[in-house]
Amino acid sequence: MKDQSAKSSRPKSIKKTLRFSYILILLMMILPAVYSIYITLHHTNQYNQIIQNVSRANRINLIINQDISNEIWEIVAGKKTFEEGRQYAILLQIENGISEILETNSLNDNRQKLEVANRAEKTLKKYIDLLGRQIANNNPVSEQEETLEEIRGCASLMNDIFQDFIVAEIQTLSETNDSIRHSSILLSIVQIAIVIFVICLAFFSMYTVSKSIRQPIHSMEILSTKIASGDLSARIDRSNVEELDNLSVNLNTMAGKIKELIEENIREQKNLQKEEMKTLQAQITPHFLYNTFDTIIWLAESGQTSQVVEITKAFSNFFRISLSRGHDWIPIEQELEHVKSYLTVQKIRYRDILNYSIDFDKRLSGTMVLKLILQPLVENAIYHGIKNKRGRGMLKVSAQIDGNSDGENCIVFSVEDNGKGFTTERLEEVKKELKSDNPPENLQNTYGLYNVNKRLNLYYDKAVNLEIQSVLDKGTVISFKVPWSK
Repeated sequence: MKDQSAKSSRPKSIKKTLRFSYILILLMMILPAVYSIYITLHHTNQYNQIIQNVSRANRINLIINQDISNEIWEIVAGKKTFEEGRQYAILLQIENGISEILETNSLNDNRQKLEVANRAEKTLKKYIDLLGRQIANNNPVSEQEETLEEIRGCASLMNDIFQDFIVAEIQTLSETNDSIRHSSILLSIVQIAIVIFVICLAFFSMYTVSKSIRQPIHSMEILSTKIASGDLSARIDRSNVEELDNLSVNLNTMAGKIKELIEENIREQKNLQKEEMKTLQAQITPHFLYNTFDTIIWLAESGQTSQVVEITKAFSNFFRISLSRGHDWIPIEQELEHVKSYLTVQKIRYRDILNYSIDFDKRLSGTMVLKLILQPLVENAIYHGIKNKRGRGMLKVSAQIDGNSDGENCIVFSVEDNGKGFTTERLEEVKKELKSDNPPENLQNTYGLYNVNKRLNLYYDKAVNLEIQSVLDKGTVISFKVPWSK
């Protein structure tokens, strides 16, 4: 029962169905043609044999009636000697003619007639031999004449036999003609029946194949409509057609993949919003606000009005670019201006320990980049690099174009400081934390780095990551590359 159910559930193949139909139609059309050719060749061969046999029999009959009788008469009449006569050559012609007819004739009745004729020819030869002996022995003429009569009698018998043979062959020819006519009628009926059958088979195959294709495609059309309308839980049963089976499976898989991608995208968007909120929260820390306001108050009390104006403008510009009216992408000039505003505030606060420079390729003007990707790196360099070393610190921010051998260009962002740097062990820990999808909770010292790396992965590509190079007591370089086109 299991084998039967397995066979019944096995999908049909349109290709195999069409191939079977074509082969069947081809065989139905070829077989009558082959049969017709065979019958035609067979009857043509029969015709040729009969005509040849009749022609040979007529020629032998003519030799018997004229040549043999005339030749023997001339010998008996003394016009030729026995040795000069052609009687034996004529007998050889008759014998060869009978043998040729026997080789090509397969009808028993006609073969019997030919065998009788063959025996009569041998009897005729005996009488001719007797006549030769009589002439050689100078027997009386009366004996020779009696032998001549016997020869004529044998010749007459052979003539009658060949006449009967010719009549029989003509009768066979008539029967062959009737057979050809009957075969032609039967073949015509068979061909008409085959044409009708082929037409019915063609319509049946067309209907079957059309139905086999139409129903699964209609189901797929319904599925695609449901998917387009947002019903990603819709599925289609596997079609009962081998060629469309994989397509139905792929459609179901595609619907599932789309659903998974949408759900993953929703999760990514939620994570992205959380990361952006955390980025903004990290920038608007109470310590940064308190320290900046304390600096403004201190400058105002000391009468440094120009620096109060400078730090206030920088502070205002910093938050204006941070918000950017909710845009995720801003011109590269604004991103660098954001970093400059932050560094302006910090330089006024740490004037004795901080110097900085900002450098970027002018060809990048107007290029849109993801906002808030440099300031966290700068903040990390100041608080965990420069502040932890003695002496003046130098911080360099740059954005340059980098071309590769494939002709593709990238923007290389880097933040370089000459601060404390990382130990080898700590550098490996930081790199490991940046690669983690579920980072540990104690990221106070590297949260800015993790945040920027995560946002680069989400907005650009997972291949875009922060690269950190650091030497203890000499400094750190943090860089990353993003695609760029003119």
